[in-house]
Amino acid sequence: MREFGQPRIVIIGGGTGLPVLLRGLKQYPVDITAIVTVADDGGSSGRLRDDLHIPPPGDIRNVLAALSDVEPLVEEMFQHRFKSGNELSGHSLGNLILAAMTSITGNFVHAIQEMSKVLNVRGKVLPAANQSVVLHAEMEDGTVVSGESKIPYSGKKIKKVFLTPRVIRPLPETLQAIRQADLIIIGPGSLYTSILPNLLVPKLGEEVSRSHAKKVYICNLMTQAGETHGYTASDHVKALLDHMSGPFIDTILVNNEEVPEDIQLRYNEELADPVKYDLPRLYELGLEVVHADIAIQENGALRHDPKKVAKILYNLLVTETKKHYEA
Repeated sequence: MREFGQPRIVIIGGGTGLPVLLRGLKQYPVDITAIVTVADDGGSSGRLRDDLHIPPPGDIRNVLAALSDVEPLVEEMFQHRFKSGNELSGHSLGNLILAAMTSITGNFVHAIQEMSKVLNVRGKVLPAANQSVVLHAEMEDGTVVSGESKIPYSGKKIKKVFLTPRVIRPLPETLQAIRQADLIIIGPGSLYTSILPNLLVPKLGEEVSRSHAKKVYICNLMTQAGETHGYTASDHVKALLDHMSGPFIDTILVNNEEVPEDIQLRYNEELADPVKYDLPRLYELGLEVVHADIAIQENGALRHDPKKVAKILYNLLVTETKKHYEA
């Protein structure tokens, strides 16, 4: 029987989906570790990455803000993006602070730890690696597109993605968090540019596969042009399995509600469609399928409902930890 304590959740992802989920989960009595991609090379993050030779801070910043417990004005300031037409234009204050803290401490991970104290972060935020990585996509026609921000605009179908440099060292704290987890959550987020860049970090993906924790994949609500056009839920899972050399997901969480017609029309302009969950193929892959109404409309866009998703995940976690305590 394991020692009593708050159950441990590890969440792996990046982009806009991860912070949404974390805002819901932090309301529960759980020990959260968020593992965040460092493959971003666009916008403010990309500029700081190129100018200062530091890992991109943008996804980390959003996760810190989501897990922070500070006055709303402080969070708003941290997330503030400059719009004036000078060199600050496009940069967010939080990105600049993380860059400054990296310069002061000499270490990106230490910078995140110090910012976590300042923002009173509930949980741990860890980059997938303590260095910048470059994401590449090999397309079905054999061509290779380099750079996370460029991949969705290639106009070609992705065969597989991979990282450089050849030697990428995962953080020992990240591997330890995965080993100690009671529940590992993968996603939500862009399949090829937010989720896989984490799992492809050497040893990190292997540690996830090896873990005895229940592993839940939160499937995207909509397909993404340039990444997952025409993908069903099982296509998403198959892409993950193909990159990881074998089964490692136990459960998939999918949305089972019809997407309103006006929202679908809006997404049609982006060449995006609701992700169909094809139950027979998901069962063939050996997955437990949890389907629920987990979508919410926000400013004309479809997002995962943080409260509903967090409640489902917490219930899965409680069931799982009961098994551990009884073992």
